Amino acid sequence: MNKNLIAGQWVDGAAAVADVNPSDLSDSVGEFAMADGAQAQEAIAAARNAAPAWRDIGIQRRADVLDAIGDQILARKDELGELLSREEGKTLPEGIGEVARAGQVFKFFAGEALRVPGTHIESVRPGVSVDVVREPVGVVGIITPWNFPIAIPAWKIAPALAYGNAVVFKPAALVPACAHALASIIESMNLPDGVFNLVVGSGGSVGEAIVTSPDVDAISFTGSVATGRAVLVKTAERQARVQLEMGGKNPLIVLDDADLDTAVDCAINGAFFSTGQRCTASSRLIVTAGIHDQFVAALIERMEAMVVDHALKPGTQMGPVIDETQLEQDFAYLEIGRSEGATIATGGKQLDRDTKGYYMAPTLFTETNNAMRINREEIFGPIAAVIRVRDYDEALAVANDTEFGLSSGICTTSLKYSSHYKRYSKAGMVMVNLPTAGVDYHVPFGGRRASSFGPREQGRAAVEFYTTTKTAYVSP
Repeated sequence: MNKNLIAGQWVDGAAAVADVNPSDLSDSVGEFAMADGAQAQEAIAAARNAAPAWRDIGIQRRADVLDAIGDQILARKDELGELLSREEGKTLPEGIGEVARAGQVFKFFAGEALRVPGTHIESVRPGVSVDVVREPVGVVGIITPWNFPIAIPAWKIAPALAYGNAVVFKPAALVPACAHALASIIESMNLPDGVFNLVVGSGGSVGEAIVTSPDVDAISFTGSVATGRAVLVKTAERQARVQLEMGGKNPLIVLDDADLDTAVDCAINGAFFSTGQRCTASSRLIVTAGIHDQFVAALIERMEAMVVDHALKPGTQMGPVIDETQLEQDFAYLEIGRSEGATIATGGKQLDRDTKGYYMAPTLFTETNNAMRINREEIFGPIAAVIRVRDYDEALAVANDTEFGLSSGICTTSLKYSSHYKRYSKAGMVMVNLPTAGVDYHVPFGGRRASSFGPREQGRAAVEFYTTTKTAYVSP
């Protein structure tokens, strides 16, 4: 039984959860202890007690710890990447790549621990000086989803620790193995007991305890819109700091002048890599009339040639959906699309493979419009819809006609249109001739409207959330 980490001790849970490989339902990744609300409160108390020691330990010590964590993750990227792919279902190259990114994130924030910004300036009053400094917020609750089981925890935990905070980490119960592996690496650094705590558990017990506790100063959450909005309401009641990353319904515009191969590559990567289970996935393909038929034909050809199989099998290009619930949701949206008048041009079926798993063919809807539910609601699976438009102006209007605003893309060889789109796309991230999914760790990540709330994640922007500003006036 893999245990939770509370106050520096590995402890049993109130229950247990079996971790099953979605590529092979006969393969058990392991059994993991599930904490309850009382154990979450113990973890919060441990973090509260440990926070002052970690705050005062010094920036060099924190930098050294994060750098060493990054080194360990990178040294074990093949092993941990295999574990990730076995647990979550993304292909082995994707799993190894995600682990490498997690290691790079920790090493980046090792440097940031030494570069906490501050200012010393003169007051407008003669003889008075002013120091503006940043201090850790205290205890940070971190709640992460299942689709990036090591990268998303890394880009929250690393800055939290770098800037001197204590952490209570609740991963998704579907992916406890990656969380446990990451926690084991962090625990091996001999941090003060309670600086980092792992509590695997349900949102209704562990998540609720973290979100509502007066001893948790800040919450960083990535997950569904509905849950994120509930977190926002509960943290607002007690005026806690909150950072939310939620859904997306990301557009990829393909203009008549686009390079066809580039456009198809962007669509395949953005819509179907990681089995489409990314908040940055290209779920709306907005294509102008002059290239529409050619683009759709080329995209279907590529989709039907995709290798969908066991995540660890060499040559697999798309693995399974994460679990039965997600697979059922995906097929429910296929029926919704049909009922709305959309055409399934390819895919739309469950696949049998050598091992029993949650395999689904990559699926493309055509003859759709932006008012359909399949183009309004996040599906979170290997499903994309093509929307035919007249020209760039209509494409821009359709792209922006959504409650979300995380990532958007355009494929064009026109400097005029690409420059205009970068300015007028109502999204937090804009990609030109690149997939909507795929971002760097050293620059801000986040969106607008229903996609995000609060300060940006990643890069130097992370300091805005994980620290608070203090202004001190001094007179001799």
